[in-house]
Amino acid sequence: MRATVEVLTAGDAEAAQRRAAGSFRAFGLRPGDRVAFSLPSSGSLLCAVLGALRTGVVPVLLNATLVASERDDLIADAEPQLIIGDPEHLAVLDTGAPVELAPYPLARPMHYTSGTTGRSKGVWSGLWNADLASAAFADEADQWSFGPEDVHLVCSPMYHSVSIRFAGGTLLRGGTCVILSRFDARVAREVLRGDHGPAPTTTFMAPSALQRLLEVMGEGPDRFDSLRLLVHAGSPCPPALKRAALRRVRADVLWEFYGSTEGQFTVCSPAEWEARPGTVGRARHGRTISVNGDGTIWCRPPDFARFSYWRDEAKTASAWRGGAFTVGDLGRLDADGHLFIDGRRDDLIISGGVNVYPAEVEAVLSEMDCIGEVAVFSVPDDRWGQRVCAALVAGEGRGIADEDGAAPLIEAARAHAAARLAGYKRPKQYVVMEALPCTATGKVQRALIPGLVDLG
Repeated sequence: MRATVEVLTAGDAEAAQRRAAGSFRAFGLRPGDRVAFSLPSSGSLLCAVLGALRTGVVPVLLNATLVASERDDLIADAEPQLIIGDPEHLAVLDTGAPVELAPYPLARPMHYTSGTTGRSKGVWSGLWNADLASAAFADEADQWSFGPEDVHLVCSPMYHSVSIRFAGGTLLRGGTCVILSRFDARVAREVLRGDHGPAPTTTFMAPSALQRLLEVMGEGPDRFDSLRLLVHAGSPCPPALKRAALRRVRADVLWEFYGSTEGQFTVCSPAEWEARPGTVGRARHGRTISVNGDGTIWCRPPDFARFSYWRDEAKTASAWRGGAFTVGDLGRLDADGHLFIDGRRDDLIISGGVNVYPAEVEAVLSEMDCIGEVAVFSVPDDRWGQRVCAALVAGEGRGIADEDGAAPLIEAARAHAAARLAGYKRPKQYVVMEALPCTATGKVQRALIPGLVDLG
């Protein structure tokens, strides 16, 4: 099914935000209360989120592809006062009596990010006063120079923090958004050519989406000269892909940033990357980047960018050192302050711009009696950046030398994962091993597995 396309102007969005805010007020929500959304991208969802934020109600944006048990666990943790989980409930918000709104969002949405334990954590920033709200809005809108002439293509899911930041900045500066219900490379190509209305001037794409877009373009002469800004982030971008994208846009259009759900670190212009291939740029305005002796990257952000992990004081304390925070990534700075990423958080897999934590996937597969041990790892993938894989050791009585071979075990694991994990978390490839490689203390050495098995 093709993605649908919506065009949302600033004027229409403002009116819809006021109605949504009126509905939240009628439901009894107050500043600091939470409303959970689990829906595909749409103009109505965007307006509801912005209407909530501009009255101090905090949206909790959940991945719409989560299976019911995953979604229910996050909702139980967030304890929202209101849950919007289907289009009918979302439509009700558009019937509210309009209310006045603050000029800018008074909070950040709460997004969930997993930890290496596999337990998801909400990133919570509390409420901002008027000065902090103004500074937070300007930090994003000024960085990318959003303005009334902009037409922003929203083609990443709205549970990604960047989608709300970029779309909200465009609308509140008087611009227009073109919204895809989901990423569809062929439809995105049509939109960028102007086939569905005004041709976009700005967009964001994860490298996996950019790769799919270039694939449908093939060797043809298509260029996207309407774009003044094409930004990518979320996973490493292969140099060949970046160079291919640079050939399809004008000079100074293809930018990159390095950030996380917790906060933003750097920006990188095309000229910086071409002069220093592999860099993710230098610290954003108002931030200081440092790297300590073991290579851990730290960022000292502005006051509005402080955060905590929802109801997890210990994890919050481990993330902060004075006024700087880390998400555990490793890197190095050159003499001019350009950051290079050497490694991601322990065991983290970034597939298609989405974080996947092996511990969570392993816990699900370990529920199966026929599996004795499991290790989830990744290998490079041209389309997804990293491909999620699983190595299985058969449980007692299900050795790989059994006459039925490894195939039934793999098929059983696929079915189990399909019933309990969102699609992006499910291993794309399985292998069966007699034993997993481990250290002397019994820790699984995931990094060794790709060299020990045949991945085709």
